[in-house]
Amino acid sequence: MINTYNESSLHKTLKILYSQEFNGQTEVELFGHIYDIAADNLVIEIQTQNLSKLLSKTLDAFDQGYKVKIVYPLVERKWIETTDENGNILSCRKSPVTKSIYDIFDEITGLYPVLLNKNFSLEVVRVHTIEKRIKYDELKQTLNKSRRFRKDWLKNGKELKEVFETRTFSDKQDYLQLIPESIKPEFCAKDLAKALKDNKSLPSSASKKAHIMIWVLRHMELITQTEIKNRSHYYIIEK
Repeated sequence: MINTYNESSLHKTLKILYSQEFNGQTEVELFGHIYDIAADNLVIEIQTQNLSKLLSKTLDAFDQGYKVKIVYPLVERKWIETTDENGNILSCRKSPVTKSIYDIFDEITGLYPVLLNKNFSLEVVRVHTIEKRIKYDELKQTLNKSRRFRKDWLKNGKELKEVFETRTFSDKQDYLQLIPESIKPEFCAKDLAKALKDNKSLPSSASKKAHIMIWVLRHMELITQTEIKNRSHYYIIEK
């Protein structure tokens, strides 16, 4: 993949790239669902959030003998570009919010039954994006009325600025390698959180994913609880 794209939305750009890579058709209806891409016996879904809601589409594809690839663009860094109503750029700033590969565990809690299926893969595309906003003279509510308070701007799309790594998760080692070596063989959530916090290559938010990461790995039956010490649950990797 080339590194910069400024002409279309994040989802649309990735759909074009993956349809070209796999020589597939887009927006294909199969088994009562619309899939982003279908190619031979493979369906591809590109999902920017709420990956867990793809479970039924995944299971239905399995039942029909298809493989499933879910592509998740992980926005690790975001720029916010604000324009006026005429399209004139007013500002462009870097968002203080940063993410890491550990944020995937928030998204896959409902997918744990299929994560290790031989016909399933999760492709995490680490990206930088530009969030487009339009500034108005009056306060606005979003269309879905999700704001508690009105603001003088609305989002106007998200563009892909840069792709700098694609990471595939398809077997247990892909997930287990996210456990730091320094806390093995037995660890608790506090140990995991501290190790992630001490890793200077990760944002501080990574340490907050320790509990959800352990929850997912337990439900995937990749780690097993060994004991409880000082009210902390300890785990080892399942052999």
